[in-house]
Order: sequence, then C-alpha cells, then structure tokens
Amino acid sequence: MLEDLRQATPGSIVLLHTCAHNPTGVDPSLDQWKQIAEVCRSNQLFPFFDTAYQGFVSGNLDKDGMGLRYFIEQGFDLAVSQSFAKTMGLYGERTGALHIVCANEAIAKKVLSQVKIVIRCNYSSPPKHGARIAAMILNDKAMRQQWLEELVNVTDRITAMR
Repeated sequence: MLEDLRQATPGSIVLLHTCAHNPTGVDPSLDQWKQIAEVCRSNQLFPFFDTAYQGFVSGNLDKDGMGLRYFIEQGFDLAVSQSFAKTMGLYGERTGALHIVCANEAIAKKVLSQVKIVIRCNYSSPPKHGARIAAMILNDKAMRQQWLEELVNVTDRITAMR
C-alpha cells in the first residue's frame, strides 16, 4: 500500500477506510497510520476517509477512529464520508455526513459553496427519517449509551463469527 501511495500522482485523492477495510478487513496500527500519513504528506496526496464501519472493529468509536484522528492532528486537509447505514441499521435512509477539514476559513467558505452546488444538483432535499433517528440516538445520553453498548455486542458477535 505504501508503495502504491508513493507511486500516486501528487495531488491525487486517496480513499482510505477509517477502519474495517472493505474487502480485506485489515486495520493499520497507529504506527502504520503514521507511515501512511508520512507518504501522503510527502507525495501531496489528499486523504478521503470512508467511515462506514466505525465501531465494528473494536466496539469503540474512538479506537476505531485513531488513524483519522492522527491525520487531523497532523494538520491535513481531508474529507470524511460517514455513514450510519451499518452501525445504526439505517439502510436505505441515506443517513450520514460529509466532513471536510480545511486549512482556513477562506478555503472552507469556497468548499462549502461547491458542496452546496453539488447538493442542489443531486438531491436538494434528502429524506429526514434516518437523520432524525440518528440525531435522537446521538443527542440523548441514555440512548447513545445503549447504542454504544449494542455496538460492542454486535462487534463481539462479528468477531466470534469470523
């Protein structure tokens, strides 16, 4: 992987799975994430993190997000797509988020302008059902705790099945 990243054209966008890489299931260690970040920085690559399975590796959102957090701590501009389809069972609800980390407010304003254009052309008004369910779970302390506990149970079952 590192060699492929070294061969990538500078300025390329590289897709990285935050955790539970599909289809391999491989999860880099923190030291490996550091190596990946070093190559991305030296080759001027733009990281785009796909976050569909966060919590399904260890049962812990923070632990499963360590590579992504490392990139942010290192000051990378990057994009993150986050889905709740799998971790909350919200398939078909188009529930998730797009996060774009920018170097400064001026760039962020330009990015937001472009994202609004894309949204307007693609769907303009997404369904609300899944987003309301996710918001209710994430914003209610007891429901969030129950979801996190159930995430551990699901993760333990996935691990046992493997």
